[in-house]
Amino acid sequence: MKIKVINSSSNDLPEYISDGSAGMDLRANLSEEINIHPGQRKLISTGLKLALPKGFEAQVRPRSGLALKHGLTVLNAPGTIDSDYRGDIGVILINHGDKIFCVKSGDRIAQLLIAKYDHVEWQKSETLDDTLRGQGGFGHSGKK
Repeated sequence: MKIKVINSSSNDLPEYISDGSAGMDLRANLSEEINIHPGQRKLISTGLKLALPKGFEAQVRPRSGLALKHGLTVLNAPGTIDSDYRGDIGVILINHGDKIFCVKSGDRIAQLLIAKYDHVEWQKSETLDDTLRGQGGFGHSGKK
């Protein structure tokens, strides 16, 4: 699938690193470094604008290495970019770590995944089909 993109940053376009990659790294597009203090959140520009086809969304997801090593994650993960949005892709980062994290232009800050979706039509009902699980949730299936 081909997707139109405007790249106003000096970074390369996101790309798949391997044949098995589901997501592509998003890079920061900044005029100056941004420090994110513990507990603080910041909106980081990527300089990218997309024209997604109807029926597709882009999901902005955290990078596992940043989460593990620095406690940095995408606050509204996954962030959804709708097919009719044409603005800059911004990434809301939050620092759950205990040290200031410095974001520099070109840093890989999140992943972008393109996904297909369907619209639904609600069918009102008074009952639902029975399943083995039933209404159990929130740890209902046990610890092992």
